[in-house]
Amino acid sequence: MYCAATSVLMVIMMPRLVEPERMALMRIAWLAMTLALAALSHYLTSKFAPSRSNSPLDPGRSTLGELSARACSLDPSRTLHFQLSTFLRTAAQLAWLILWYPDTYEFNRCFPNLDHHFAQFDLSLFGCQPSLLFSQLVPSTAWAEAFCMGYWCYFPMIALLSVVVLCKDWRSGDFTTFKRVTATIITAFFLYYCIYIFLPVAGPQYYFHAVGVDEIVQGHFPHLGLYFSDHTDLVTLPGDPDGLFHRLVDNAHATGERPTAAFPSSHIGISTILLLLARRHAPWLIIVLLPIWALLCCATVYIQAHYLVDAIAGLISAPLILYLAEWMLRPFLSRQSRC
Repeated sequence: MYCAATSVLMVIMMPRLVEPERMALMRIAWLAMTLALAALSHYLTSKFAPSRSNSPLDPGRSTLGELSARACSLDPSRTLHFQLSTFLRTAAQLAWLILWYPDTYEFNRCFPNLDHHFAQFDLSLFGCQPSLLFSQLVPSTAWAEAFCMGYWCYFPMIALLSVVVLCKDWRSGDFTTFKRVTATIITAFFLYYCIYIFLPVAGPQYYFHAVGVDEIVQGHFPHLGLYFSDHTDLVTLPGDPDGLFHRLVDNAHATGERPTAAFPSSHIGISTILLLLARRHAPWLIIVLLPIWALLCCATVYIQAHYLVDAIAGLISAPLILYLAEWMLRPFLSRQSRC
C-alpha cells in the first residue's frame, strides 16, 4: 500500500522530483525482492508440508496459508525450511526500511522547509534551545558516548525484540505472534514515513548548521525555503570523535541521514512502541530495553537530531501510531489466524 501510494505521488510530483529514476528503480527492486521471497516461501512450504490424504484440496493448488498451516502442524524440527523462509521474508522487509527512510527526503525536499517554526516553538515553550544547551550542560565524554550508544541501538532494539518473539514461537512452530509483532513495527514505520513526506522538518543538526549558532542564540530563525533541497551538511556530533559509538553514529549519519523526518521523532516513537510490544509479548525484555530507551530519548536532543518538541511528539504519538497500525493490520492478521 505504501509503495503504491508513493508511486502515485511520484507521478503527480514528477516535474519537481530531483531523482525520479532512482526512486522508481528502488521500487522495482523492492517489488522483485518481495515477489522472489514470496515465491521461495511458497515453494518451500509446498515441498515440505505433507498433503492430507483425506483433503479434497489438490496439494499442488493449495494456498500459501493452507500450506503454512500444514507446515506449522509438524514438529518444529521438521519445518526448518518454513521457519527460515518466514524469517528471511520478515528480515528483508525490516532491512528495507533503511532504504525507505531517505526516500521521504526525495519528496519533502520539494516543499519549503519548516524548521524556523519548530525552533521558535522550542524557544516559546522552554525559553531556550534545549537541543543547543543539553550538550553544553553535560559535556562529559562518557555521557556523550552513552547517549550515542543509546541512539545507535535503535535498530538493534528492533532486532532484539523480533528475535526474542521468534524464539518463543519457534518452540510451538506457530509464527503468528512473530508475524503480528514485526508487521506492526513495519506498519508503524510507514505511518511515520507518511508524515515525513509532507512535513519537511530537518532538525537542529541541519538547521542550526545552516543558520549559524550565533543567530540561533539571538533568537533569529530565518525561513530557508528550499535550502535543504541541495544542502545536506550537518553539525559535528558532541563527544570524543574516537569513541566507538560516536564513530558508529557518525558513520550512520554519513551513509543514510538526510535533512528530513524530525517531527515527530520516530526514534522515540518506534522505541516506545517496542516497549509496549515487549510488555505484551516478552515482559522480561523491558529490563534490557528500558535503559537503552532512556538513553535514546535523551540522545535525540543531545546530538541535536531533534527539537525537544519533536521528542515530546514522538512520545505522545507512539500509542496512537501503535493503535492505528494494529487496526490497519487486523483484517490481514485475523485471516492468517484462521488459516
